[in-house]
Formats: sequence, C-alpha cells, structure tokens
Amino acid sequence: MRGMFTFCPVCNNQVLSNELEWHVNSHFEEDELARDMELAQQVAMAPPSPTNSNSIEVDISFEDYGEASQASSSTAGKTNRDQEISHLAKVQLKSDFYRVEGGLLHLLRTCLYNEGNNCTSIVSGYVDHYQTLRSDRGWGCGWRNIQMLSSNLLHERKEAKKVLFGGSQFVPDIPALQRWLEIAWQRGFDQIGSSHYDRNIYGTKRWIGTTECATIFRSFGLKARIVDFDSTESGGSRMNGKKRGRYADLHGPMDKFVVRAVGSDTQTNSRSSDVIETLGRQVLVDWVWKYFTGSTSGSFDVSQRITVSEKTPLYFQHDGHSRTIVGIQMQKGFCDSEDRFFLLILDPGHKTADLEKALRRQKGWQGMIKRGPHTLKKPQYQLCYIDPGIVNSAEMEQLKTIDSTLVSF
Repeated sequence: MRGMFTFCPVCNNQVLSNELEWHVNSHFEEDELARDMELAQQVAMAPPSPTNSNSIEVDISFEDYGEASQASSSTAGKTNRDQEISHLAKVQLKSDFYRVEGGLLHLLRTCLYNEGNNCTSIVSGYVDHYQTLRSDRGWGCGWRNIQMLSSNLLHERKEAKKVLFGGSQFVPDIPALQRWLEIAWQRGFDQIGSSHYDRNIYGTKRWIGTTECATIFRSFGLKARIVDFDSTESGGSRMNGKKRGRYADLHGPMDKFVVRAVGSDTQTNSRSSDVIETLGRQVLVDWVWKYFTGSTSGSFDVSQRITVSEKTPLYFQHDGHSRTIVGIQMQKGFCDSEDRFFLLILDPGHKTADLEKALRRQKGWQGMIKRGPHTLKKPQYQLCYIDPGIVNSAEMEQLKTIDSTLVSF
C-alpha cells in the first residue's frame, strides 16, 4: 500500500507521512554540530558581558528530574504515586521565557484597536509566548503550546492555579511537563493513546499533540475538551485504537486515539476537493468565532473594536505543527458586504523578541499573527480548549477516556 504524503514544515518538501517526525528532526540534528561550532567561535571571540535577564537560549536539562524518573519504574500503588507527585512538585523547574513588559496580548490589542472602526476583535485576556529554542527545535511546539495555555490558566483562573502542577503557581519546563504526562498515564488517563509512546516520554524528542495536551490538564481535574474538524470523505478518525480511512498511515500528533463523540451525516463523496477545502475553512472559522464571542457576558457587541475573552486560548493542531489561537478578528463588510475573518495565532516558531518589536512598532505584526481562512489548507485540524471549573472524583474517572467532538464538513 502506498503511503500518504505531507509537506515538511521546515523545507516544504513532500515526505511520507509516517516518516515526517524523523524527517523534521533530521533537519536540526544534521545542522547541530555546525551551529555549535559557530556558537563556540562567537563565544570565544566575544568579550565578557553581564547576564541578560531576558535571555532564553537555555538548553533543556533532564538531570533535575532523575530521582523522580527513577521512582516511576518502582512505584506501586496510590501511596507511592502520591509521593512521586509530591516530589515532582518540589523539584520541577520554572520554564524560562522572554518576558514582554506589559504583556504581549496588551500590545496586540492596541494594534488591533488601531486598525479602524470596521474591525472588531475578541482576544484572550493573558498569554505568555513560549518560543521554540535551539534545544527543542523540530519537536517542542506541542509542549510550548501547553505552556502558553498554562500561562493563561495560572493568570486568569483561580481554581486552576490551585491544582495545576502541584500548586506551584508557575509554568514548568518541558522535562517537568513530560513527567506530569507520564504520571497522568500511570493514573489511567488515555490508556490507549499512551501505548503509542510505550508510556515513556520523559527525556525524549517524541512529538505530542492535542490528546497529550488534554491528558495533562485533565489529570489535574480541568475540563479539557477536544474538537476534530475533518471531511467525512477523509475518514481520518481513530476509534477504540483502530485506524481506518485514508489516514491509516499517519504518524505523529494527528494520529489520535480519541473516541469521536458527535458526528455529522453530511455527504462529501461527490464534492470536489476544492469545495471540501472551502467548507472546512468556513466551518473551522465559524466555530472559533462562536467559541470566543460566546464567552462574553450578555450578547456580543460587534460595534466594539476590542473585547477581552473569558475563554482559554485554543491549542491548534494540524499534521506537522501546532500553534495557539488567542483570538479572532472580523473585518465588517469587506467585499460585497461580506465579513472577513482572521484567526489571531501565536506560533512557538516565532521569536518572542521579534513579535514584541513588531507589535510595539505596529508594523509587520499582521504577517506574524493574523491568519485568514485561505491559509487553512490541511484536511484535518484539532482544537483543545478548557472549560471553567474543577471536576469531582466521579467525573475525574470519566475524564480518563480522551474523547472528542467531531465536526464534519
């Protein structure tokens, strides 16, 4: 059987879908020595300089969690697991990141406001941008998006601040997040999906996606939800751990073990791929608009230039990459009285300093953050969001099965 092809997010060449993870990682592994040599030469030639508090080029170290990692192989029963959780909460490290004075989304809202009266935007209240570093290029975007969602939850929701990451009240680094995911698997969350990783993710460069994002947050009692957007023609879902449809060869974050809870009887077999693509774009954009506007108290006022949303950002996944949707903009009556929409997206692949510079100058930021429907060319997308509140013990058991809502087009 011939494998499916997809585009590499680094070189944009077509590769087999089941080789995508290896292919992307190889870009960075092959260049690692050359980059290190260049960096060593620069350091050797440069004069000593004071430490920059905004520096973020810090390699990931897994040594701090060695004791917790060893404990995972010998734990037996709830008591030992509770001890392991308590230990991890104490030894985990706060993730370093580039801090933007006043907050990145404050700068974004200012830029959106200055675009004029014909635009109305709704944006999340607070998000820190966690950029991909040299140490996690090619595989770290999923973890960086989890960190972005975590920064919003810790800042905006008191109930989440009490339970997330052992009550640490900060966003942990990637090694700690990997340990939290393993502990969630040990506690019975996403049993089917965890087998894809042999229940071992700590210290690896394995790609993760929406399911792992939901698993981490659900393990703390948060109501993480997944939504799948897919044409019924593709049939790319995975039910009860069994692949089916044209995406049977997919490997990576889009290869999920979720149970699709809601389906659509829309028939697409007779449609052209262009029609399906157009429908998919519109369905996704409409859903995002309703999601953010539905979070406001009372009816949403489209006459307002800027509205702050009470909803969490959206973990936005497609084959090969993931990003964070922090809001959406509508340009009213753009063409023939039709409104035009733009998703507002933070990409971990961008440098935070570049985002800050563009937003402060109010120049060039649109190309980095605004994404129109025409950019949505993938056949499948997944979103993860988090409803307010903490579940009780009975509901916690239900959260262990990772399910999703399927939106077909």
